[in-house]
Amino acid sequence: MIINRLHFNRFRNYNSLSIEFCDKINVITGRNAQGKTNLIEAIYYLAAGRTFRQASDKELISFGSEEARIRADIISSERKQTLEARFFYGRRRELYANDVKLKKAAELAGRLTAVLFYPDDLTLIKEGAAVRRKLMDSSLSQLRPAYLTALMEFNRIYDHKTRILRDQYEKPELISLLEEFNLSLAEQSAQLIFYRAAFAKKLAAIAHEIHKDFSGGQEELSIKYKTVGGMDPTGKKPAEILPELLKHQKSHYMAELRSGKCLSGAHKDDLEIEINAHEARKFASQGQARTAAVSIKLAERDIHFDDRKEYPVLLLDDVLSELDIKRQEFILDRIKHGQVFITCCDDSVVDMFISGKAFTIENGELKGQSNGGKKQ
Repeated sequence: MIINRLHFNRFRNYNSLSIEFCDKINVITGRNAQGKTNLIEAIYYLAAGRTFRQASDKELISFGSEEARIRADIISSERKQTLEARFFYGRRRELYANDVKLKKAAELAGRLTAVLFYPDDLTLIKEGAAVRRKLMDSSLSQLRPAYLTALMEFNRIYDHKTRILRDQYEKPELISLLEEFNLSLAEQSAQLIFYRAAFAKKLAAIAHEIHKDFSGGQEELSIKYKTVGGMDPTGKKPAEILPELLKHQKSHYMAELRSGKCLSGAHKDDLEIEINAHEARKFASQGQARTAAVSIKLAERDIHFDDRKEYPVLLLDDVLSELDIKRQEFILDRIKHGQVFITCCDDSVVDMFISGKAFTIENGELKGQSNGGKKQ
């Protein structure tokens, strides 16, 4: 996966800009709040069909404008392609591939794959289950279009069922709809769990080896997929998972009515992470948590490569500054192959790279670039 050129038009704080990148490491430097993360966000959006920030599509449009666009010229599976997202203040966004409008976001999946590592990911180990589900959803939505379709349908059904449970006393007639939504939710959950279990198995094996090298052989990282009812879905097809989900769902029927909450389904999934046989969320130090998080994200990148036989674009947003020299060197040694984008405030980071290209961003404008250590 290679991004040759990225075009901005009224996106965030970019008015109109076109940047050409190299196929190795691209370092984006500049002070805080100048647009470095906005550039990473644009690339991620074209890969995942959504932003990784807590923002709506209309917030991606420059202040005072009615619409915005981002467009990338890429090479994917040895083919030149173009991807584009158009944002409108008063209506839904539009996605295009090779100038053809896509009917749904799932059609974008796999055209450009990207692995993102940003400051919030350093808390991947310590936070709640939602952030780890997000890790699986982000990666699998790019690797498997069918997963993204199932995820979107699951979210739709989950929202409907949640409203039924919440409004049951004001609208008791809604309870009659629960049986239909319960079955649909279990069916989509079975699909998600099938993909997640296979992904988690690969992630656990690869991250274990990376973490072992990262820690100098001093620590053992363990990752186990955890879903409702304590079931083990590894190696099972959705049709085999579904009966177990329905059984769990039935046993929680009255509890759901009492609590007004959906207690059974794939939204309860988690990745159980241990370091040296101790629960990382409770007992890992800050340094251990960071090492484990880096190992997991690098493992995610390797999974993409094993699946596609080409590296995904790696997006590192202001991550190196959070790590010590030893960890920085380990990461840099692991990312010698494939295209990489690194944002940082410190220009001295550029000196760490023998080859690549560096860009200086100021207030959404390209103020300078260097190639092979030579100013341009």
